[in-house]
Amino acid sequence: MKILEVVDKKSIQQFLDITNLIYKDDENYVRPLDIVVNEVFTPEKNPFYKHGSATRFIALDNDGQVVGRVAAFINEKKAFGYEQPTGGMGFFECIKNQEVAFLLFDAAKEWLIQHNMKAMDGPINFGENDNFWGLLIEGFSQASFGMQYNPPYYQAFFEAYGFKTYFEQITNKLDLTKPFPERFWKIAGWVVKKEGYSFKHFRLKNRDKFLSDFETIYNDAWQFHENFVPISKQVLNDTIDKAKSFLEEDIIWFAYHGNKPIGLLVLFPDINQITKHFNGKMNLLNKLRFLWMKKRNVMSRARVVILGIIPKFQKSGIESGLFWHLKGAVEKKPNLTELEISWVGDFNPKMRVLQDSMGADFSKKHITYRYIFDEDKGSNNRASTIPRDTKS
Repeated sequence: MKILEVVDKKSIQQFLDITNLIYKDDENYVRPLDIVVNEVFTPEKNPFYKHGSATRFIALDNDGQVVGRVAAFINEKKAFGYEQPTGGMGFFECIKNQEVAFLLFDAAKEWLIQHNMKAMDGPINFGENDNFWGLLIEGFSQASFGMQYNPPYYQAFFEAYGFKTYFEQITNKLDLTKPFPERFWKIAGWVVKKEGYSFKHFRLKNRDKFLSDFETIYNDAWQFHENFVPISKQVLNDTIDKAKSFLEEDIIWFAYHGNKPIGLLVLFPDINQITKHFNGKMNLLNKLRFLWMKKRNVMSRARVVILGIIPKFQKSGIESGLFWHLKGAVEKKPNLTELEISWVGDFNPKMRVLQDSMGADFSKKHITYRYIFDEDKGSNNRASTIPRDTKS
């Protein structure tokens, strides 16, 4: 058994193709597009390289067959904001063999130690937490685009190695064929008629304004998250560029008080319902297939990627107003029958309450783990809870 760092075209392809072995009998698995995974590890494509670094490893058995993979990375803007410098590991895949799993964890750990880290979180992404984040432990149904999926046996590997739960992530779903609770719509109807409030959906032709508004809302609304780092407009522009082929303008909504942006709701159609047929490849033929299936409205699910309200306007019903306007857009798309709200951490009780108020049902649970290299020099405490009242 040996561990190799991914350094050339052959090992890059091996890193990608290991999923064919791990998930060959799993009908729920959707292989992420190779181009999406590769861009995470391409400095010219991933802006996180401006303040971080990353590497990848594969594990080979004695016959030279790839039996596992892992990545390790450091986001310097976050790494030094914890009690101990903390890096990340992710993109973990492994056959059902604890020895292989531990060798991969060791490879990530040693690389991070060489780069002065004292702990690692995982499985996470070298990027924003809306993609490839957390280990799935409940709800092993087909994942939506960007959501993490893995075999159930991975949990035992992580916990036997010494990873401890840092926070839990809950994904809920809304059946759009059923009405929201009456109280929710009463609040929404009151908010949308209230003087001074307005709601607008995203338009690509005005992307610069909307992305500036996004930046304003995000950097205010997320300020109470542990180890908060403001989002940059470059990251937002990159996200829109990658999503242009499938985003729908009228299911991305912004709320305003006067001219001030105060809230946003971002949904993306679940392109996994199409790309599940592509085995990770977006070649010319699959691009044409994608356009054809998209036109046929085969996507029945959309994912709520972000929902946020700036603190001053929280508990004012703005979320209900955003969903009120979203409802009008969704009614024009009869193919959309389900919304996935993914994901909400156990450190965010306000958002949990909001999901309950909408009548959302449980769908999945993920865990983000933390592993302290030397427990005498760090703490395995859970992530800090966001205060319920942040209006002041």
